[in-house]
Amino acid sequence: MKIKTEKKQAVVGIGSALVDILIHADDDFLEKAGVSKGGMMYVDNEFIDRLAQQTAGNAATVPGGSACNTVIGIGKLGGAARFVGKMGKDRLGIFFETDLKRHHVEPVLLTSDSPTGRVLSIITPDAQRSMLTYLGASAELQPEEINDKYFEDAAIVHIEGYLLFNKAVLIAAVEAAKKAGCIVSLDLASFTVVEAAKDFLETLVRDFVDIIIANEDEARVFTGYDDETAAIESLSEMVEIAVLKVGKRGSFISSRGRTVRVEPKTGGREAVDTTGAGDLWAAGFLFGLVRGFSLEKCGEIASACGYEVCQVVGAHIPEIGWQRIRKLLL
Repeated sequence: MKIKTEKKQAVVGIGSALVDILIHADDDFLEKAGVSKGGMMYVDNEFIDRLAQQTAGNAATVPGGSACNTVIGIGKLGGAARFVGKMGKDRLGIFFETDLKRHHVEPVLLTSDSPTGRVLSIITPDAQRSMLTYLGASAELQPEEINDKYFEDAAIVHIEGYLLFNKAVLIAAVEAAKKAGCIVSLDLASFTVVEAAKDFLETLVRDFVDIIIANEDEARVFTGYDDETAAIESLSEMVEIAVLKVGKRGSFISSRGRTVRVEPKTGGREAVDTTGAGDLWAAGFLFGLVRGFSLEKCGEIASACGYEVCQVVGAHIPEIGWQRIRKLLL
């Protein structure tokens, strides 16, 4: 897929403007809280407060949201990046916007009187993360607020799967992206999201999506195949480029009948936290595509980004990690 042009090289992410609250807990804590391990569920603000209080002194707060994490990664790699979302007129909203700018991402943030959304991300000893999400202001983004000018210089518009719960906004976004001549990328985000929105998702992918990114669980629910070969083949029949991430075993990228196996990045260190691993994988991959790199090279950069973010708590790779990744661009 040739997407690089002289005038259109930006990647625009559309999704939920959320602040992540990261805590460490064991499987017993998840069970008592009624949380599905490795998944995502929507809760109210008070529920997050109650659980967070049970782990007082064991929390870190960082800007988050799937598409946001991805465009921050692109900004850190030196790409042109923009994020479109909605936040509250509060302390967390200011924190969120300031962090985007700090990471070289142009913020397009509409505001609401509702609180800025939050995610309680519970990290278990095996580095898995389970998410409890309060959308807050982020859920109030309206279709009429999606402006065509957001996409004028964009090569790729990247949509997070969580936006499937705001169908009107999602349709407005992909229609505007296509009108601007952009490639549409969709990260399926969570198997629980796919389960809840499968019928709509099938129509969306068929009509609008050019790049689909999924992990094993998401692909299994969406395609019905446990076998990774069958799953990537099924995904590739729907889109121009299909990605299947298989955790520690790497990933597959398929386009126009050719499938590339991407070996996992290894560095002798075990994962500390998988929060943001898929988001940063997407950052490296989409950055490479915009630069006109081969699928193999895009996969290599993506794998490095996914590896580095798993070495820290949260979805923000430290500068020393980005330095290692940037060496791959030379």
